Amino acid sequence: MWQRLRALIRKEFIQTLRDRRTLGIILSLPIILLFLFGYAVEMTVDHIPTVVVDNSKDQQSWEFLQCMETSGFFDIQYYVQDQAAAIAEIDGGKARVAIVIPPRFAAALERGEAQALIVVDGSDALTVQSAFNAATTVGEAHAVELLTEKLERAGLGASGTVAKSLDVRTRVLYNPDIRSLVFMVPGMVGLILQQQTVQLTALSIVRERELGTIEQILVTPIRPWELMLGKIVPNVIIAFVNLGTILALGVFWFGVPFNGNLWLFLGMALLYVFSSLGLGILVSTVSNNQRQAQQLSALIMLPAMMLSGYIFPRSKMPLLVRWVGEFLPITHFLQIARGIMTKGVGFRFVQNQVWILLVYGVVVFAVSAVAFRERLE
Repeated sequence: MWQRLRALIRKEFIQTLRDRRTLGIILSLPIILLFLFGYAVEMTVDHIPTVVVDNSKDQQSWEFLQCMETSGFFDIQYYVQDQAAAIAEIDGGKARVAIVIPPRFAAALERGEAQALIVVDGSDALTVQSAFNAATTVGEAHAVELLTEKLERAGLGASGTVAKSLDVRTRVLYNPDIRSLVFMVPGMVGLILQQQTVQLTALSIVRERELGTIEQILVTPIRPWELMLGKIVPNVIIAFVNLGTILALGVFWFGVPFNGNLWLFLGMALLYVFSSLGLGILVSTVSNNQRQAQQLSALIMLPAMMLSGYIFPRSKMPLLVRWVGEFLPITHFLQIARGIMTKGVGFRFVQNQVWILLVYGVVVFAVSAVAFRERLE
């Protein structure tokens, strides 16, 4: 028995060492996971891109904005004229928070009637939690500071009673109840579409090659592009069936709102699937067997989950890691999906991501088609 066991173990080691690609994937996967969790996984969100509407433009409004920025949670990057323009910046993905200061802010502070509005993008789970808590805490701290100064000027001391000078109110856009499913469903759509198209396409092609049936198909008059298309279409149909299932359950069962245009969303999903299909064909060309195809598909899915902004905010990642995430189609589709589903925006607000996906899909699909044809020959 031990002799047979040693022989079996030796055979497995020889087979594993001989398969250099599989061995490389097995050895590199823990390292990649370590770097992903080390650099991308950060639950505390700060330096949130912020747009400001300062209708007062006085010393007191400037001090309030400085207080918000020096907290480290808000990075003021844009100044606009009104609240509608600020929300447009949030819809376009340029900002996550808007600070709105009404006119005659300093005079209202003296009367104890000042208000400031913090508008938070509710389509990003971790951002909305951090921004909401930070806005409340920083606003209350600044109000206490103003109250203390007012008490000292009035000569009342700590025991005096003076009305609170500043009331900071926070408004969460698109998801006022901060329901986690509103964040998760658009991301689930992106992940499942990518997983279906990449893995099923790769496995179906590699399986044909392993069984030897692909050679039998090639002796028929069928052309390589027809073979590739025949492999793609069933996987696209399956992916869109899953897409419909997720949307139906999310909207009708869990009550997740769908605020945008359904046909626009389906068109963007088709474009996203097109780019993912190219990845699936590319995986099939570099895989010698189904196990390698599965491992490479999993290797693509891990960065897709962690670097795309699906779970962890990209603003906290180092520049190099964010740059790597830009090469993942789900990074751009996630902005499109959350924009259309959660925010209800139109094509104008997501056109940058659409063009990126289009160029990405054409390039990856062209490279994979050439590699597929060379592999067949």
